[in-house]
Amino acid sequence: MKKLAFIILTYVLLSSGCEKSKYGAPGCIEDKIDGFISSVPCDNGAYVAEYDFQGQDVYLFSEGYCRADLGTYVYSKDCLRLGYLGGIEGNKFIQGVDFYNNAKYIKRLWEN
Repeated sequence: MKKLAFIILTYVLLSSGCEKSKYGAPGCIEDKIDGFISSVPCDNGAYVAEYDFQGQDVYLFSEGYCRADLGTYVYSKDCLRLGYLGGIEGNKFIQGVDFYNNAKYIKRLWEN
């Protein structure tokens, strides 16, 4: 009986850790992507991408190009908003650092 309980417990523990992510991102970022997709203002040009910035993974949520004042929100892997790029003022700084000259592109997670 103990052996059967051990086998069942082992199976449950192993199978619960095998959940596939939709986008290959941390859980809160995955939730943000789903929300972003349902509310993105542009029919094309919007995307979510992963970058390495100052030694940490960050996620860019770009709203697209259908309006001049749209831009890109930047979040940490813990879903903390680090800043906003672009927009009407053309901002390119996150935490006082030129983002595009100091970030390394990793991958695109979603685009329309």
